[in-house]
Amino acid sequence: MSHKSPADTKAQPPLAAARAPHSRRPRRAIMPAAADTAERTFESIGVCAELAKACASLGWRAPTDIQCASIPEALKDRDVIGLAQTGSGKTGAFALPILQSLLDAPQAFHSLVLSPTRELAIQIAEQFETLGASIGVRASVLVGGVDMTTQAIRLGKRPHVIVGTPGRVVDHLENTKGFSLRALKVLVLDEADRLLNLDFEEEIDKILRVIPSERRTQLFSATMTNKVAKLQRACLRDPVKVEVSAKYSTVESLKQHYLFIPAKHKDCYATFLFNELSASTSIVFARTCDSTRKLALIARNLGFGAVPIHGQMSQPKRIAALNKFKSGERNILIATDVASRGLDIPSVDVVINYDVPQNSKDYVHRVGRTARAGRSGLAVTLVTQYDVELYQKIERLINKKLDKYPLEEEAVMLLYDRVNEAQRIAIQQMRDQDDRKGKGAKRGFKDDDDADAMLRMLGKKDYGGDDGKPRVTKQSKTNGARGFPNKRR
Repeated sequence: MSHKSPADTKAQPPLAAARAPHSRRPRRAIMPAAADTAERTFESIGVCAELAKACASLGWRAPTDIQCASIPEALKDRDVIGLAQTGSGKTGAFALPILQSLLDAPQAFHSLVLSPTRELAIQIAEQFETLGASIGVRASVLVGGVDMTTQAIRLGKRPHVIVGTPGRVVDHLENTKGFSLRALKVLVLDEADRLLNLDFEEEIDKILRVIPSERRTQLFSATMTNKVAKLQRACLRDPVKVEVSAKYSTVESLKQHYLFIPAKHKDCYATFLFNELSASTSIVFARTCDSTRKLALIARNLGFGAVPIHGQMSQPKRIAALNKFKSGERNILIATDVASRGLDIPSVDVVINYDVPQNSKDYVHRVGRTARAGRSGLAVTLVTQYDVELYQKIERLINKKLDKYPLEEEAVMLLYDRVNEAQRIAIQQMRDQDDRKGKGAKRGFKDDDDADAMLRMLGKKDYGGDDGKPRVTKQSKTNGARGFPNKRR
């Protein structure tokens, strides 16, 4: 890895590329009228019949606004900056033009898609292979946490599309013999605002220096910062800017609520929501890895089907946890912001912000995991006395006042003793894990199976009411709750 001096940085800013002289102010695409969009089909915006059939097989009945605006421009080989609400079909907006280009002229290492998270990269690759199954498209995923040799063997099979995180792509460019992107035709930066954070800027700069200047570049995100100007200088050639929503917004079909609570009772309120919404599939966002592990253990000790996912888990275990949630084996996913970007799990009904995000823009991405593609959804944010300022920033950002979530305070406090006991057991479980792994090991359970094993060792507990049965409040019944579910073995 080379390091630039401050003088070098000033002379040629990071992300500078040979295409800079061609950059101009982005031309704004003309958005289709609502009536026109309703009548449009994939064929009418230039998608070939074979790919339109693949879209229909996925349940995509008509192109979304972002697809209507960006696909025709991409098919003209234009660079595109796409801004749209999360869940609006951005992946299809860049995948379909790439697949159509491959159908016309098949080529190995045709396209590179960069993603900020491993899970999003895997999901994008799956969509490429599903949409391109009829034309034999091969996609390869390059992400950290997976053996590089295995990935190098897949690269040796010369896939058409590479989807990866910037760091691992650079690792292969520097260390994998025979791997080159000199013939690349299309570069896509998904969730572009996060990719351009300082964590990824150096890696993206290295990638830009080894790919052709004559290529098509597409940038997509639900939110875009003032770094758009830097992106123009870096890798865009006479781009078209497609914006189908306000700068930071949430969809109308999403019901958003808050709960103002004392911090010391936060776990009680979270447990109440788990019970209240037990018939739903939920993603719960916590701020740290430790909070994620602890809350998952508390939920499991109380009999809920919860599974954690966070950055300290190995990649195979993260994938396994995500698959358990997607398959319905677990109906609560407790995650850090590693799961807030781009993941498309249609069955998610509820998003709970256990911790208010420190960056208000992350709120848009978190709640975007539900109410996707026209479906309805619910988001509840737990606000303690320490989070008021952060919460107010969110309301200003989305230009919307949230409603208070209706609940019975007395019913929440009835859970206090049971939750307190579950907290005590969770802390002991984490300590036992430390003892088993040694002082230098990461704290907490590394995966769902470790938690299951420890629960069996500690013995099955009954966290029901005084008669051994779960309490179901009047408010819970109106939401279809049936009380604490049985533990899964």
